[in-house]
Parts: sequence; structure tokens; C-alpha cells
Amino acid sequence: MIRIHGLNKLSLVDYPGKMSAIIFTGSCNFRCPFCHNSSLVLDPDSQPVISEEEVLGYLSKRRKLLDGVVVTGGEPTVHSQLPALIRKIRELGLLVKLDTNGSNPEMLSSLIDSRLVDYVAMDIKNSPDAYAETTGCPSLDLAPVLRSIEILKEGRVDYEFRTTVIKGLHYRENIEKICTLISPCRRYFLQTFVPSQDTIAQGLEAPDSDTMKTYLKLVRTYIGNAEIRDSKD
Repeated sequence: MIRIHGLNKLSLVDYPGKMSAIIFTGSCNFRCPFCHNSSLVLDPDSQPVISEEEVLGYLSKRRKLLDGVVVTGGEPTVHSQLPALIRKIRELGLLVKLDTNGSNPEMLSSLIDSRLVDYVAMDIKNSPDAYAETTGCPSLDLAPVLRSIEILKEGRVDYEFRTTVIKGLHYRENIEKICTLISPCRRYFLQTFVPSQDTIAQGLEAPDSDTMKTYLKLVRTYIGNAEIRDSKD
């Protein structure tokens, strides 16, 4: 049974166009310095656990008010029990959005083939040459991430790509390389980093608004459906 470490009972912004609840799983195979859920990534065992029964009970009571559920983390796909949890959510008649770093293309493809997910948001951490630094994983194998990008671009499920932009980690060259990597795609978001006390690394900054607008203008020469939004990831 998958360990659930958090439940946001209502969100109007995390699942585009839907009223959703958010389930937080623990553990992640990346160590992105700008991650806002450091406790779930670095020490999930220290965090309170909400039983699956409690979560499903809440969802069952609220299923007529909610459109769907966002499953996030941490990285949900590191858990082999994820499909079983999602299946139980789907049995309640709720849509499911998955937030993922794309490191488990086999599970991603299986979830799509089994019609267990309705929307996938995949983080594109940086351009390929800067991925290891940006994820905090010096020996990172990028092949699974690249495969997940291609799986989503096949269009078998609705999806978005998104990049949280950090001053000193992302430059114009990186953004252009990302666009080359993911285009054409359905939609892409540049996320403005919002500092917090729960990021893995402290002292990180977001580019100024003019820089973000310049990046967006560049992105739109590759991807028409692109926007800027604040990041909570």
C-alpha cells in the first residue's frame, strides 16, 4: 500500500479547469535544489502518514463536488503501488492528473494504456546538458526522461510540460534547447520560482519579470501554447 503524506482537500488551480483534491506521496529519485517539498524528498519517514482508507473515504464523500485528484510528490512513479491507488480513485468516478519528473517511462506508458490517468504534467528540469546539475543527480541517466517526453508527445493523454526557471541555472540558451527538445507539444509553462523555507537549497532566486517575458517570447517562436505561471513545485 502506497504511503500518503499529505492531502490538500480542495484546489482550483492544480488541475487545469477542474476542482481537485491533491494527494502527496513521499520519496523522489531527484534532488532538485528548488524543490518545495524537501521534507517529502529527503526524509519522508519523518512526515505524518495519512491512511489510504482515510483519503479514499474523503474522496468518496466529496466525489460529487470534486472533478478529479492530482497525484504528486515527491515522485509518485517511484512507488510500484501507484497504479493500484489510482485505480481505486478512478472507481470513484474521479479524473486523475499525475505530476511526474518523467523518470519512469514504463509506468507512465502503462498508466496511459490502462486509461488510469487523464492528464499528465511533466517537469522539464533543464536542457539535456544541464539536467544532471539541475536535478542534483551527477550520474543521472537521461534516457528515461527523454522517453517519457516522446510518450507524451504521442498524444495518447492530455498533458503539459513545465519548467521552473531559476536564476543561475537557466539561461536563454537552456530555454532554447528545451524548446528544441519538446516541440511540437500541446502546451508548455515557464514557472516563476517562488522561494520558500522548504526548498532543498536556500538562497535561490527567480529571474526578474523582464527576463521571464523575454524567455516566453523565445518559447513562443517554437511553441504557440506557452504561458508563464507561478511555481509551487
